Amino acid sequence: MSRKNIVLIGFMGTGKTAVGRRLAWRLKREFVDTDREIEKITGKTIAQIFAKDGEVRFRSEEALLTKKLAAREGLVISTGGGLVLNPENARLLGENGVFVALKASPEVIYQRLKNKKNRPLLLKGDLKERIKTLLAEREEVYGRLAACTVDTGEVSVDEAVERIVSYLSGIGVTEQV
Repeated sequence: MSRKNIVLIGFMGTGKTAVGRRLAWRLKREFVDTDREIEKITGKTIAQIFAKDGEVRFRSEEALLTKKLAAREGLVISTGGGLVLNPENARLLGENGVFVALKASPEVIYQRLKNKKNRPLLLKGDLKERIKTLLAEREEVYGRLAACTVDTGEVSVDEAVERIVSYLSGIGVTEQV
């Protein structure tokens, strides 16, 4: 059995944290949410980092954290939606990781995010249009990296976890637990 990291990628609001927590519990692995880790390290929320220090600072924190996580094994990692847009982050995480993409339609993402005020990249302009624009910019990267994709707009968290576990056991990354 491989101890490769399981790296959840995808747009914000696709359920990476919820699915990741449940997947880690199911597989008895440590769960790491990159956004929460950055908040712990900096002592600031993601929104505060964007507002006070800017996106460049946030992305540099992501890159530093990615280097640390890539050196570990046996993790379930929930990435921020833009983390793998940096080719170096994707390369590092891919060396000892399997990318699993979570996706949902723009409508589902909108319903999940419409009342959230802690998503700095969605605060400018019309929310529905912003989601569609960012999703269109990122979908190709998610699709290219992903070994497996699950549509969380069509299945429950538990079903998403079961699909991921089934896929991973089929490629020898984990045993059925």
